[in-house]
Amino acid sequence: MNLGWWWRLFAGALAGFLFFHGFAATETAPNYSFMYDATSASTLSYYDYIIVGGGTAGCPLAATLSQNATVLLLERGGSPYGNPNITKMASFGAALSDLSRSSPSQRFISEDGVINARARVLGGGSCINAGFYTRASDEYIKQAGWDGRLVNESYQWVEKSVAFEPSLGQWQSAVRDGLLEAGVMPSNGFTYDHIYGTKVGGTIFDQQGNRHTAADLLEHANPSGLTVFLHASVHKILFAIKGKRRPKAHGVVFRDATGAKHKAYLKQGSKNEIIISAGALGSPQLLMLSGVGPAQHLKSHDITVVLDQPLVGQGMSDNPMNAVFIPSPLPVEVSLIQVVGITHFGSYIEAASGENFAGGASSSPAVEYMNNLDETTFRGGFILEKVMGPISTGHLELRTRNPNDNPSVTFNYFKDPQDLQRCVQGIQTIEKIIESKAFFRFRYEFLSWPILLNMTANAPLNFLPKHYNPSMPLEVFCKDTVMTIWHYHGGCQVGKVVDLDYKVLGVDALRVIDGSTFNDSPGTNPQATVMMLGRYVGVKILSERLAN
Repeated sequence: MNLGWWWRLFAGALAGFLFFHGFAATETAPNYSFMYDATSASTLSYYDYIIVGGGTAGCPLAATLSQNATVLLLERGGSPYGNPNITKMASFGAALSDLSRSSPSQRFISEDGVINARARVLGGGSCINAGFYTRASDEYIKQAGWDGRLVNESYQWVEKSVAFEPSLGQWQSAVRDGLLEAGVMPSNGFTYDHIYGTKVGGTIFDQQGNRHTAADLLEHANPSGLTVFLHASVHKILFAIKGKRRPKAHGVVFRDATGAKHKAYLKQGSKNEIIISAGALGSPQLLMLSGVGPAQHLKSHDITVVLDQPLVGQGMSDNPMNAVFIPSPLPVEVSLIQVVGITHFGSYIEAASGENFAGGASSSPAVEYMNNLDETTFRGGFILEKVMGPISTGHLELRTRNPNDNPSVTFNYFKDPQDLQRCVQGIQTIEKIIESKAFFRFRYEFLSWPILLNMTANAPLNFLPKHYNPSMPLEVFCKDTVMTIWHYHGGCQVGKVVDLDYKVLGVDALRVIDGSTFNDSPGTNPQATVMMLGRYVGVKILSERLAN
């Protein structure tokens, strides 16, 4: 048997799929009369609310607040509509390989040596993810201190616009049935709810394969109450300090694509606020750039300290993901995440398949393996496990004072032994799925489990040194092959940097509303809850505004 050929097939497929998820969007762009390029912004303007970051939380938040207030939404990226790479699910494979400054994705490499990405587009991460839509657990909602009824209403508000039931093909069906054979019981059918067992979740891809993103939620905005500026890079929050009991946020400085400087200020009014929704990297980064963060670190970058807040940038976590590629003797459907196994031991099992995962992988570390491969050789799929939580945490620091530069971030994957044990049990469950009767026809008998693991362990998945061989324990496999599933969070956590209403502790008129506030990643995949949170907090803010 020619295992060299299988290795080339595998390395190309794995790199093409896992490093370079592209994205799609609704093909007909909505006519947003309130959306402009930041070059058209005046040098000085005034609003009731200024939101930094038009992402997965920022879009529903802006749409909600615009109903009864004037809102400025500043997005550093462009529009998801009309981009040739933003079309169909079937073309999934271009966005993360685009390393240009205009890309909807900005690559970063954590200090751990894992390749990662952050969104740079209106709609945020919902534009560059695998589309899976699933809610947080009831326990998560209770621990967060959220109002269960308003949470449910907010999820439903999101779901009317962007969530769909997927059509399962043969391969995804085999994974589902394999999960049940592996003991991830019971079968929960199709549901958005987070329930132990195996389920089919929602997707933001419709039946025609068009992606629906958080940007689509701006259709619910009041056009006369909202202004959206694209390619607007916010450099700092401005604070009023003189004569104040404590610093009060009252404006922002942003630059357009030409580098021209603009200032936007809050109108007079005790209820008016600036809200940062720039994501788990962008939000703590912007707080630090604005003088809110660890004093010594800020001084080392010649940043004037507004508030010594050592917990900004702390508690950074990224759920470790490990995958196994299974070449298939049969054609398989192109599918992204549709099925999930929610285990009692703390690992989530998901899968994706397709014949050509390599589209647009021009910058892949594995590109040398892909040059001479025919598209039909990329036949098969991935079964992956994601560790819940996680328990392990790291931190974020500034590299420069330029908000367009990536900060330095360390996630400390598997620092806590429980995270590592959950990975091991997840990989053992993947083996049971692959060995199941349900999955049998989608694997080659001569590619044994040790061979499949070894192929994965030798693939250029990250920049970590390789140690694994089949005689070693799965703990080594987990550490060697760790990747991201893009669910990183933390840096502005509730109870540490913000209070239960997402108000930044120690200053006035400033909130953070996005995944940077999470202590754990919600559900199996977070985007549903991040969109819900934007709507949820927006409704609460408006009700407080109208109460007086």
